[in-house]
Amino acid sequence: MQTVAIASRADQRRALGLSTIAFTACFAVWTIFSIIGVAIKADLGLNDTQFGLLVATPVLTGSLTRIFLGVWTEKYGGRLVFSAQMLLAALATWALTLADSYVMYLVAALGVGLAGGSFIIGVAYVSRWYDKGHQGTALGIFGAGNIGAAVTKFVAPFVMVAWGWQGVANAWAAALALMGVVFFLFAKDDPALVERRRTGSKPPSLAQQFAPLRNLQVWRFSLYYFFVFGAFVALALWLPHYLIDVYSVDVRTAGMAAASFSLSASLFRAYGGHLSDKFGARSVMYWTFGFSLMFLFMLSYPPTDYAIQGKDGVISFSTQMGLWPFVATLFALGFFMSLGKAAVFKHIPVYYPNHVGAVGGLVGMIGGLGGFVLPIAFGALLDLTGIYTSCFALLFLLVGIALTWMHLSIRAMERAAHGEALDRLPQLPEMQPIHHPERTAMPRVLGDWRPEDPAFWAGEGRAIARRNLWLSIPALLLAFSVWMVWSMVVAKLPLIGFAFTPEQLFWLAALPALSGATLRIFYGFMVPIFGGRLWTTLSTASLMLPAIGIGYAVQNPETPYFIFLVLALLCGLGGANFASSMANIGYFFPKAEKGNALALNAGLGNLGVSVMQFLVPLVITAGVFGAMGGEGKPLADGGTLWLQNAGFIWVPFILASTLAAWAGMHDIADAKASFARQSVIFGRTHNWLMCVLYIGTFGSFIGYSAGFPLLSKIAFPDVNALQYVFLGPLVGALSRAGTGWVADRFGGGRVTFWVFAGMIASVLGVILSLQSGSFAGFFAGFMALFFFTGVGNASTFQMIPVIMGREVPRLMPQLSGADRARQIAMESSGIVAFTSAIGAYGGFFIPKAYGSSIAMTGSPIGALWLFLAFYVICLVLTWAVYTRPGGLLHDIERGRTFAAAHPAE
Repeated sequence: MQTVAIASRADQRRALGLSTIAFTACFAVWTIFSIIGVAIKADLGLNDTQFGLLVATPVLTGSLTRIFLGVWTEKYGGRLVFSAQMLLAALATWALTLADSYVMYLVAALGVGLAGGSFIIGVAYVSRWYDKGHQGTALGIFGAGNIGAAVTKFVAPFVMVAWGWQGVANAWAAALALMGVVFFLFAKDDPALVERRRTGSKPPSLAQQFAPLRNLQVWRFSLYYFFVFGAFVALALWLPHYLIDVYSVDVRTAGMAAASFSLSASLFRAYGGHLSDKFGARSVMYWTFGFSLMFLFMLSYPPTDYAIQGKDGVISFSTQMGLWPFVATLFALGFFMSLGKAAVFKHIPVYYPNHVGAVGGLVGMIGGLGGFVLPIAFGALLDLTGIYTSCFALLFLLVGIALTWMHLSIRAMERAAHGEALDRLPQLPEMQPIHHPERTAMPRVLGDWRPEDPAFWAGEGRAIARRNLWLSIPALLLAFSVWMVWSMVVAKLPLIGFAFTPEQLFWLAALPALSGATLRIFYGFMVPIFGGRLWTTLSTASLMLPAIGIGYAVQNPETPYFIFLVLALLCGLGGANFASSMANIGYFFPKAEKGNALALNAGLGNLGVSVMQFLVPLVITAGVFGAMGGEGKPLADGGTLWLQNAGFIWVPFILASTLAAWAGMHDIADAKASFARQSVIFGRTHNWLMCVLYIGTFGSFIGYSAGFPLLSKIAFPDVNALQYVFLGPLVGALSRAGTGWVADRFGGGRVTFWVFAGMIASVLGVILSLQSGSFAGFFAGFMALFFFTGVGNASTFQMIPVIMGREVPRLMPQLSGADRARQIAMESSGIVAFTSAIGAYGGFFIPKAYGSSIAMTGSPIGALWLFLAFYVICLVLTWAVYTRPGGLLHDIERGRTFAAAHPAE
């Protein structure tokens, strides 16, 4: 068998040399828009967002094709795949000269993007020629082909001045086609492919190659590469435009300055591979992220004027980074990014030696997508904020997240290897004299928690659980109030002098739903990591940010729109709290009472929407806080509006709830689990099925709550329906809180089935009422809808622990007793949190569906028919999977196999 151990040094050099030159040529073509895009932008009169999309489009193709090119390289060999890819990319580059519109440029740019897929071909090909001890250095040298971006920036501006941008496209296409032919003629098949052909063995199947992609570690590597490579590509494309606009240099100077960054971010990749072989890839990643944070902070700080009241008067000064300090800082940033690129791909052949193509393809694809997404984000942020350095601020945030995740993952691996001995050591050596684990242990931790034990539950468990529940409910009520308060504030902004367009106001109303739903995905995993007491305290206290922010921002009509966007996003913190609150309460109660406890927590928490819709219109009409709250704004009708009270009114209650959570709640020791352990739910089929059902129940509740006022006003303009809109969320919240016992008694699956039947009938009633113009029928139909959504919210959550009580013993038969109970509780809690996150997107899509239906047909009825069809799907799904004879819950809910669903602890 031919292996890398007996591959000649000459063959290794040939493979590495040809691959590196080919990759350099491909990368030069892949980044061609960074230079010719400037000319195309001027020719077509593109704005910053359109320009960002144009230069990022090749990156999209180059990223998405990487995972397939990696698999094909494993199957057919790098010699054939690399050559074919270069010839096709060359043809697409030449076709650029034939484009005559913005759309055609985008189509051609998709073809040019094939050049970017070359990276994973080379990684899979080159790694086959070297052993593990030298793969880091070899792949580092190959990766230095990123220098092709610098070649484009150095040479292309001069070619463009002489022959126009079409001359650049023709020259680059010809060079790449020539390289494709040379590679096919002179490269050799890799040793593994030769051996496979000799023995007649089959290549690995797609399922075998993609199997490692289920590992969370692979996605963590992808995030690293999203920065070190994706941000490199994004900046390589964005910097010429940035330099021309900010420093007023010509295209040649901008190209040379940007090339210095591309040069350092490419050339030192080979050195990064050597350092990874010598010191370890983990150490190199710490260097990369640490120094990148420092340099990005410097780059993200915008030019600022300061005025300080000094002893002798005002002291004024300005801060601004000049051109050459900017270039020097970029060069340093590029150096550490180049080290990081090598370090990431040092991990892959070590951890996944037989899946380099698939794993490397995914990591490369995610990294490449960074090069597509980030330029668009740069343009959008610039259009949105007007601050040029906002692109570096975004990267600063990205690096902070990656560094935190990496460090927490490494600590988790160390703890798994060393156990409690690691916890006895301080984070820093100099803290050793004062570090005493016994003294620093977290208080109020329940080390012995057995809610399924009747004696324990009756003796002390019930009292503790109810105490945590009744402290959780007001915190969640406040969270919902803050989450939805923006919908009331937005409607009043034009009355007090804010000249925002309707589109801007729509985004302010929609962003809390989007951010709240997205943050729920992460919040759901926080309780097992940090503990319910600490996380409830922190998440409740975080509501102070949007509450106070709104109170101050609305007092000045000159407040920038960007500030309101940030505050709208921060309101999403309230929506996110639901996931962690439900996950936390789920740990405290036994299965027989879990449905009612979750219903009370969620239902009374949902009351926050009605409380807000009832209270805010009252407090904004009076100076509740006196001089401390600021002056009211006069209205055209002679009245006065204290809109700041919509934010300030929640502050004292948030403070009280935060203190109560910290002083009165508990953590459960057995509820602690890492994100990696919790991520098992993503492989559970019922997690995704319950997401669909919860979109139908809670997604409808929150979506109808957000859209009911506007829909009522549009459909019945002569009826003052706004004074009644709080009744809908009130009915939904109370029905959820009051019907949890129904699901506990009759079974969540059966109740959910009839809930969707009731929702179908209610939507039909609303449609018929709109067609006949009956407000009474319309209002009654929506009250019925809100009622059924509340019942369904409770019943779907009751289903989850019962389902997992049945599934975990089947899927993990090696667990028994307390271990099985902990696994069931952990997975049930995680699925409750995750489904709550997905369901919350209804708060955005239902109002948007109304708007789209009205825009296309002039009526919201089209959207209602769409909702009805979705409820039919949910009804069929509930019956087919859970409640029919033979379904998962059929016998359990009829008392026939209840013991099997709830094994003895």
